[in-house]
Amino acid sequence: MPKHEFFVDMIHEGCPNAASCVLNKLGGVQFEIDLPSDKVNIDSEHSVDTLLNTLKKTGKDASYLGDK
Repeated sequence: MPKHEFFVDMIHEGCPNAASCVLNKLGGVQFEIDLPSDKVNIDSEHSVDTLLNTLKKTGKDASYLGDK
Protein backbone atom coordinates (compact mmCIF):
# COMPACT_ATOMS: atom_id res chain seq x y z
CA MET A 1 0.00 0.00 0.00
CA PRO A 2 1.40 3.44 -0.86
CA LYS A 3 2.35 5.67 2.07
CA HIS A 4 1.73 9.41 1.81
CA GLU A 5 2.69 12.28 4.08
CA PHE A 6 0.42 15.28 4.67
CA PHE A 7 0.71 18.51 6.63
CA VAL A 8 -2.35 19.30 8.77
CA ASP A 9 -2.40 22.47 10.88
CA MET A 10 -3.09 20.90 14.29
CA ILE A 11 -2.99 23.52 17.03
CA HIS A 12 -4.42 21.57 19.98
CA GLU A 13 -5.15 18.05 21.25
CA GLY A 14 -8.61 17.90 19.62
CA CYS A 15 -7.19 18.20 16.11
CA PRO A 16 -5.79 14.65 15.90
CA ASN A 17 -9.20 13.36 17.00
CA ALA A 18 -10.84 15.23 14.13
CA ALA A 19 -8.32 13.82 11.65
CA SER A 20 -8.80 10.30 13.02
CA CYS A 21 -12.58 10.62 12.75
CA VAL A 22 -12.64 11.66 9.08
CA LEU A 23 -10.02 9.08 8.07
CA ASN A 24 -11.85 6.27 9.87
CA LYS A 25 -15.07 7.24 8.07
CA LEU A 26 -13.23 7.04 4.74
CA GLY A 27 -12.14 3.47 5.48
CA GLY A 28 -9.33 1.44 3.97
CA VAL A 29 -6.62 3.55 5.57
CA GLN A 30 -3.91 3.07 8.15
CA PHE A 31 -2.44 6.25 9.56
CA GLU A 32 -0.10 7.76 12.11
CA ILE A 33 -0.53 11.28 13.46
CA ASP A 34 2.49 13.28 14.62
CA LEU A 35 1.01 16.24 16.51
CA PRO A 36 4.30 18.06 17.28
CA SER A 37 5.26 18.21 13.59
CA ASP A 38 1.68 18.63 12.23
CA LYS A 39 2.10 15.59 9.98
CA VAL A 40 -0.19 12.70 9.13
CA ASN A 41 1.26 9.62 7.42
CA ILE A 42 -1.33 7.52 5.61
CA ASP A 43 -1.13 4.05 4.06
CA SER A 44 -3.96 3.76 1.56
CA GLU A 45 -4.97 2.79 -1.95
CA HIS A 46 -7.14 5.94 -2.11
CA SER A 47 -5.88 8.74 -4.36
CA VAL A 48 -3.90 11.63 -2.91
CA ASP A 49 -6.77 13.97 -3.86
CA THR A 50 -9.28 11.86 -1.95
CA LEU A 51 -7.05 11.73 1.12
CA LEU A 52 -6.34 15.48 1.00
CA ASN A 53 -10.02 16.35 0.58
CA THR A 54 -10.85 14.05 3.50
CA LEU A 55 -8.29 15.76 5.74
CA LYS A 56 -9.65 19.17 4.75
CA LYS A 57 -13.05 18.11 6.14
CA THR A 58 -11.52 18.73 9.57
CA GLY A 59 -11.64 22.46 8.81
CA LYS A 60 -7.86 22.69 9.18
CA ASP A 61 -5.35 23.71 6.53
CA ALA A 62 -3.95 20.58 4.90
CA SER A 63 -1.45 19.94 2.11
CA TYR A 64 0.27 16.99 0.50
CA LEU A 65 3.99 16.72 1.31
CA GLY A 66 4.84 13.68 -0.80
CA ASP A 67 5.43 9.95 -0.71
CA LYS A 68 6.87 8.62 2.52
